[in-house]
Amino acid sequence: MDLYSNIVGEGPPLVILHGFLGNSDNWKTLGTKFSEQGFQVHLVDQRNHGRSAWSNDFNYEILAQDVKMYCDKYNLKDIILLGHSMGGKTAMLFATEYSDLVSKLLIADISPRFYPVHHDQILNGLSALDFDEIKSRGEADKVFSDYVSDFGTRQFLLKNLYWVEKGQLGLRINLEVLKNEVAEIGEALPSYATYNGDTLFLRGDRSEYIGVGDERTIKNHFPKAKIETISNAGHWLHAENPDEFFKAVIEFIG
Repeated sequence: MDLYSNIVGEGPPLVILHGFLGNSDNWKTLGTKFSEQGFQVHLVDQRNHGRSAWSNDFNYEILAQDVKMYCDKYNLKDIILLGHSMGGKTAMLFATEYSDLVSKLLIADISPRFYPVHHDQILNGLSALDFDEIKSRGEADKVFSDYVSDFGTRQFLLKNLYWVEKGQLGLRINLEVLKNEVAEIGEALPSYATYNGDTLFLRGDRSEYIGVGDERTIKNHFPKAKIETISNAGHWLHAENPDEFFKAVIEFIG
């Protein structure tokens, strides 16, 4: 599948993969900052997200193949690969399957292990948005707030809203398929999958996605992995503490 991307800067390629229900726009500010440090930054929309095409096929094997096709299209080699959450799982699998293409791997707030489905409330809230009735972002937020109480989380998810045409809002996600395939998001990395290159896992100090018990699992798959904690941050650590996140990434890749 041909993936949409926003490419900024010149230098060694840094490919960034967003999380579930996110898109490349979430990384625009940080992407620009990375490009100013001498990297060619590829902010990629994964399938069924952002401006990339929609498909009924959706699992990590397919998402990793999409990234391989993207690298082939732009002739990218020795990439630095950074993925958050779902994008982190895609990045892990890609690095284990195409290790010769990856010079360094960075994973933001996700472990290789299995996670049970926990997006039901969010998906139900997004499904409740009736765009025949809703005519503004404010009205969408009001409906969505019955399902997701946290304002910051709502604002992040409602970045998927866009004007399909004048007066008609829509979502830039393939909600039907993502609801049907949501169990795929929590799938574990295959037990045999390993990547022996330099790897950095970043976790938010207020997030429960990477616990103490995950450290051994990480090392089993990524023997050279370092694990660092970003302060004052939950799961969306790159948005909640962008300065510390930026510093940690640059120290690792610079």
